[in-house]
Amino acid sequence: MNLKLIAPCGMNCAICVAYLRDKNKCPGCRMLGQKKDIKSIYCKKCSIRDCLILKENKWKYCKKTCSKYVCQRLKNLDKRYRTRYGMSMIKNLEYINKKGIRAFIKNQKKKYIKDGKILCIHNKKYYNIKK
Repeated sequence: MNLKLIAPCGMNCAICVAYLRDKNKCPGCRMLGQKKDIKSIYCKKCSIRDCLILKENKWKYCKKTCSKYVCQRLKNLDKRYRTRYGMSMIKNLEYINKKGIRAFIKNQKKKYIKDGKILCIHNKKYYNIKK
């Protein structure tokens, strides 16, 4: 798990099924466009990843200081993840903004890594950690 795998919306790409699978593997939304063989359509068209406010302010993550925080796209994404997967993007962002990205990653490792394997948020299966 590293900094490049934490998306602007607060998603930890390291626990995403698209990142963990072997076929049509997504490299994480921050890595899109850097490789030619990207197959993931979800991150490619994400309005949060491509947010002009984030780019103009050079922010890596959504912040409360943003004039549009919490935008409708983030609200919808958060609701879907809370309902389906028991995880809140908004809570992740609050944690990142309050305690910092390194503390967030440390917390995510405690939460999702066990016995050298990582838990996928989407299918609740453990995968070998890829190096």
